[in-house]
Amino acid sequence: MAGLAAGPVLSAARSLPRADSTSPTINTTYGSVQGTTSAYRDNITVYKGIPYAAPPTGSSRWTPPSAPEAWTDVYNASSFGADCAQSYSAAGIFSSGSENISEDCLYLNIWTPTYNDTTDLTSQNLPVFFWIYGGRFSGGAGSVPTYDGSGLAAKDIIVVTINYRLGPFGFLAHPDLSAESAYNASGNYGLLDQQFALQWVHDNIANFGGNPDQIVVGGQSAGSASALDIMWSPLSRDLIAGVIAESGARGPNDPVTGSAATSWRNRTAAEAEGVDFVANSLNVSTIAEARNLSMDTLLTYDSLGDDTIFDGTQFENLTSAFMAPPLWRPVIDGYVLIYSYSEALRTGDHGDVPILTGNNKDESGASPDTDYTTDEYTTDYTEMFGNFSTEFLELYPGDNETQASDNSNELFRDMSRVGTWLWSVDWAAGGAKSNVYTYYFTHAPEESESSGAYHGAELWYTFNNIPYADFNTTDVWNSTDYAIESVMSDYWANFIRTGNPNGDNTTSGTNLTYWPPSTNASKQTMWLGDAWGPGEISDSDDRISFLESWYATLQEW
Repeated sequence: MAGLAAGPVLSAARSLPRADSTSPTINTTYGSVQGTTSAYRDNITVYKGIPYAAPPTGSSRWTPPSAPEAWTDVYNASSFGADCAQSYSAAGIFSSGSENISEDCLYLNIWTPTYNDTTDLTSQNLPVFFWIYGGRFSGGAGSVPTYDGSGLAAKDIIVVTINYRLGPFGFLAHPDLSAESAYNASGNYGLLDQQFALQWVHDNIANFGGNPDQIVVGGQSAGSASALDIMWSPLSRDLIAGVIAESGARGPNDPVTGSAATSWRNRTAAEAEGVDFVANSLNVSTIAEARNLSMDTLLTYDSLGDDTIFDGTQFENLTSAFMAPPLWRPVIDGYVLIYSYSEALRTGDHGDVPILTGNNKDESGASPDTDYTTDEYTTDYTEMFGNFSTEFLELYPGDNETQASDNSNELFRDMSRVGTWLWSVDWAAGGAKSNVYTYYFTHAPEESESSGAYHGAELWYTFNNIPYADFNTTDVWNSTDYAIESVMSDYWANFIRTGNPNGDNTTSGTNLTYWPPSTNASKQTMWLGDAWGPGEISDSDDRISFLESWYATLQEW
């Protein structure tokens, strides 16, 4: 794969744990590894903390990932590696809760069924789910309990989770870093880590029983953006068979695209931000001096926001709905990412693979506790819609507090469904032949019902791992949660196997409700959670037309 050659084996030393002799031993490119049994499911083996790249420390800070040092003893893959440097206040629900953070963090984890016969694992040829965590590119880890792969491995899916560099460690762009690189660009070290790990999986997963030609990359939030970036990037697009982007793809003119981790920076702006950061935040003169600063010094700045992105637009003062995206985020650098998302959609310059993407009911501006007065509602949305405000107030009236609060939520839920549907239409218009399956998840988990179907609420169900994922007690889950988990995880497993979520429900043996691909004609999305089946992207065709017309007047994010 162009740009991702392993390069020479480096001498950066790790203290590698030695394995015992009680669990399967698997050969990899750099040495053999021995796993352990899952703590949560019978007949599942997990290989934790496998180094896929050399430590990006010292003079290797802000350089592309390179090959790890090979080992001769059997590697004891029974403990997670360190999480990448981060302040856990930035990670939120995506935190593993670990205090073991380090710049030496480029490890991956693999869950497989426990095989009775390990003499020829390559014959298993199981589909692979390559998962990238969320956390606004400033937090998260492959060890987060929510992402434990045991539940999907029980459905004969091999699950891989990875760590990648975060915050300024992963996304600092600077002219001097660009000049010293072999490809004259900088700022996408976190994405390069993801791609390097993906190449490692492609090269080694057959030895674990996986099919290197059926790797579906998935993620949520910043992980969703990352999974899509793997599809956009010429360095990685040919390594994948599909994408699952949860809280995912939305049209380029949708302001939430600019607000969330799906946003991007152009090279000029990113390098200028880097110059200012090195000189005025780190207070050093050169990249060499910055490389000598402590990890903790850089962590002071790991969750900065790009507060200027909405300057001069109608969204500038609507910070409750359109928060600043993370400063540390991907760069259109001409190497890892060639085009903006809108340009790539228009030209078809991306991998042509099946996509499963969607949103949750109570995220991206919608919330069960929305509380608007009539005056606030009229003022905010008149500012937001400008010349469209009269039509907006006719379609989404706010004549009293209840109506104003409800219709504020309806607006953002419509924007969510319409924005993702428009992305699917643009995908097809650019010449892609693969299907896009969009969804709208509506269920509020029992453990935090007052928060609604919040950002990340679907994860417990899609990974098939309640009750042990995060909320590790049985009393916060009820029979409805388990029933939803059964259906959601089967849709996801089907898509990972075939690029199509439809098929049998392997848990109950019954057919799943048919999930149609998104089309320009249907103007529907798949409703999941409290109900199952294709449904409207708005309860009014006039609202859909209104949002389409309004989006068309906005800049591309």
